[in-house]
Amino acid sequence: MPIRVQNELPAKEILERENIFVMDEYRAVHQDIRPIQIGLLNLMPLKQDTELQILRSMSNTPLQVDVTFVNVSSHESKNTATSHLNQFYVPFEEIKEKKFDGFIITGAPVEQIEFEEVDYWDELKEIMEWTKTHVTSTFHICWGAQAGLYYHYGLEKVQLEQKLFGIFEHRVKNRKIPLVRGFDDYFMAPHSRHTTIPKDQIESDERLTILAESEEAGVFLVMAEDGRQIFVMGHPEYDRMTLHTEYMRDKEKGLPIALPKNYYPEDDCERRPVLSWRSHANDLYTNWLNYYVYQITPYDLMGTPF
Repeated sequence: MPIRVQNELPAKEILERENIFVMDEYRAVHQDIRPIQIGLLNLMPLKQDTELQILRSMSNTPLQVDVTFVNVSSHESKNTATSHLNQFYVPFEEIKEKKFDGFIITGAPVEQIEFEEVDYWDELKEIMEWTKTHVTSTFHICWGAQAGLYYHYGLEKVQLEQKLFGIFEHRVKNRKIPLVRGFDDYFMAPHSRHTTIPKDQIESDERLTILAESEEAGVFLVMAEDGRQIFVMGHPEYDRMTLHTEYMRDKEKGLPIALPKNYYPEDDCERRPVLSWRSHANDLYTNWLNYYVYQITPYDLMGTPF
């Protein structure tokens, strides 16, 4: 799939070196097709890393995807240069009159704070409400998934005894649903979080369908409204070294952090981590874009009510 981004986006050069087809703005506007419009609300602190990870994950279908990077106005990012945000991001206020084929809400390092105490919670609630009428399918990641399940369905997150950190095995539960088409019976996926939403809470709401879960990490993938809302509890978009970077960061800060599970060969943090989740991560994003965005979204995006 050609990913359409601004010509100067730093991730563009990296993706091209990985032989991922990235289409610049000039070529895109001269193609006689309608690109899929995807909004990415990036709440992660290292925004450029997240941009690269998610663009890479969406790069495996023949669809042309036009990505709009969105940020919240009620929070000041301290880990990404203002110049980068000003050049590549738009505040929600500027896109709220538009409609999108798909929308992604990332995780955020605020999971140990009550939702109502997060400084941009009111704005995020407005965005999540807006997705009901302006987006064909919304894809929530990690804390974004917990926030979405809390806002839309009233499910409460629960503090874990210790951080869930590492690569965990998951089992597919509903193989006939297209979102998990092509998955093996068991697959690996990364988690990095301090909170969870218990399985019994999710099962008690008949509007929600669990598609994959882990004995150790809990529920991984949940769907609602025939795919209008998708919730992913882990971080399938993470690259090989992301957990290593998080582990070393917390160690340097003196924070209590265990080795990420099932990650380093023989649990030796000096050795290169094993990449064991990329193929299923790619399948997940490809299935979402194909079956729940492209196959469902109206051609006249602005003129058709959701």
